[in-house]
Amino acid sequence: MKKITTTDALAAFCVEAAKRPYVTVDTEFLRERTYYSKLCLVQLAYQDDAGEDAVLVDPLADGLSLEPLYDLFRDVGVVKVFHAARQDLEIFHVDAGVIPEPLFDTQVAAMVCGFGEQVGYETLVRKIVKAEVDKSSRFTDWSRRPLTDAQMTYALADVTHLRDVYEYLSARLDKSGRKKWVAEEMAVLKDPATYQSDPADAWKRVKTRTQTGRFLAIVRELARFRETYAQTRDVPRSRVYKDDALVEIASTKPQNEQDLGRSRLLLREARKGEIAQGIIDSVKAGLALPADQLPKPDKSMIKLQVNPALADLLRVLLKATTDNEGVAQKLIASSADLDALAAGERDVPALTGWRREVFGKDALLLCEGQVGLAVKGQKVVIVAL
Repeated sequence: MKKITTTDALAAFCVEAAKRPYVTVDTEFLRERTYYSKLCLVQLAYQDDAGEDAVLVDPLADGLSLEPLYDLFRDVGVVKVFHAARQDLEIFHVDAGVIPEPLFDTQVAAMVCGFGEQVGYETLVRKIVKAEVDKSSRFTDWSRRPLTDAQMTYALADVTHLRDVYEYLSARLDKSGRKKWVAEEMAVLKDPATYQSDPADAWKRVKTRTQTGRFLAIVRELARFRETYAQTRDVPRSRVYKDDALVEIASTKPQNEQDLGRSRLLLREARKGEIAQGIIDSVKAGLALPADQLPKPDKSMIKLQVNPALADLLRVLLKATTDNEGVAQKLIASSADLDALAAGERDVPALTGWRREVFGKDALLLCEGQVGLAVKGQKVVIVAL
């Protein structure tokens, strides 16, 4: 079992990997006690006619630099293969501003190939490789050293089986002509904006029932302070205060620490000191904001005037489409997307790119009353009206 603990050894492996058409990548990290993920291990593997190799890279080793790996990530001649890549990519982008190119996510590819919604790695290994993955080390502290043999075996399995999964899915996509579908999905993962957490936008993640401008202004200021505090101190935002406490504060509008002391949901350590002052200042800022600068309600949080019969027909159309195409339903449209379409909204993902070709254009015709649905044998078919 090969473990890399020096920059020279990593560089040597990456030189060899750069000669191959692809390299599989996975990471192990911790995030329970920090805002940013703490990278604890990087797993890499390649395979070709001359043989195969797989290694564990220890980023916690003294003096080890990941720059040779980042050079490999920048090499457009080598496909970088991940499974459910988003969190892995966020780590590399935050650490070095690097996003691997070209990129292939086997979870997305599996959804395109009909393996279901957000299919797990173990499921793909079982169905494609006909092997079982031992997940007994899944919930482990990857920052502790030395790693046990069981931990290292577990970690390597996440990239060794991935080679066979990738080759199988890639061949399926070539045969079906759907590689461009996966490429469209990769555009989101390759966009640096996907991994940027702007404190000014943090309020948009907070779910609230009240949508008045003044209330949202206070929510925005509270979320901005919390995000900035969490980022600068590298602590989870929930350790500052949780969403339910944030919403409570926006409702009660405390003006001083005595008012904060009456909160039912605020953590005790947040009722005094720097956090308490930040909360009070945020409430005052939200209350003082001019009316013409108040945030607008999120359209997705406003109850749409949905035509329920049309929404049901769209669900039948989606089910028929995904059955015929062998694609996971949620990859094409969510339930919220269908409700939006039935309410007259047209700014939905299902009406763009490859989704429009396989579903969106028919969905629009259905919404406009130009086509209907009928049963023919065991299938639902589209009929012109």
